[in-house]
Amino acid sequence: MNAALDTAMPAARGDGWIRPGWPHLAGVQAVVTTRHLPGHSGPPFDRCNLGARSGDDADAVAANRAALAQWLSLPAAPHWLRQVHGIEVHAADAPAGCEPEADAAVTRGADVVVAILTADCLPILFCADDGSAVAAAHAGWRGLAAGVIEATLARMAVPAARISAWLGPAIAAVSYEVGEEVRAAFVEREAGAAAAFAATRPGHWRCDLYALARRRLAAAGVVAIHGGGFDTFTDARFYSYRRERDTGRFASMIWRTHAAVR
Repeated sequence: MNAALDTAMPAARGDGWIRPGWPHLAGVQAVVTTRHLPGHSGPPFDRCNLGARSGDDADAVAANRAALAQWLSLPAAPHWLRQVHGIEVHAADAPAGCEPEADAAVTRGADVVVAILTADCLPILFCADDGSAVAAAHAGWRGLAAGVIEATLARMAVPAARISAWLGPAIAAVSYEVGEEVRAAFVEREAGAAAAFAATRPGHWRCDLYALARRRLAAAGVVAIHGGGFDTFTDARFYSYRRERDTGRFASMIWRTHAAVR
């Protein structure tokens, strides 16, 4: 085995992972892994790549996933998804098994870990204020534009005003240049989304995923929005597809413990 940060709110950090710094109900836990966790993946995926479809050795990824619960004292193996940049939401209320095709997962069960894998796209963690439901969503620009936030909130079946959202590590606007088609996907639906884009050269824009997500969350009625301030492209703790192309994936996970069950 082979052996900063959230500017909106401080995060408690272990050796190789991040605990989101947000006010949430006692008994709801969340964690984000980094590539600095010990793992079995060699270059360019070293060390703790958790992405099964990233091009890494399948046995190394399986070993990393198997060890994750022990390293982070998880209550169970995470529910991994086959993410496709869509808006399907998986109901993760049974033991983890095959990987369903979805880009978000919701659970109301105790000790059920829902997880999102990213390497520049925006992971968003959700928590109901009474601990009745938690969720995780994969929100790259396609998912954001298509409505993955709204689909996740609808599946939680909790009034949006009673939900907290935490924006995890993603590529920052300063590092994320996109073409006109990306800007159009947002601005054609909502003119105010233009504020999340800054022109760079003809037909190209800096895209602020964090700002776009905050707009969508606020429009849906979510008031408690935390996190942000990361840049996976410049922060070597995280995998970044734009930085390295051949790269791994880190995980953002959330779960309810028995203490949160009422």
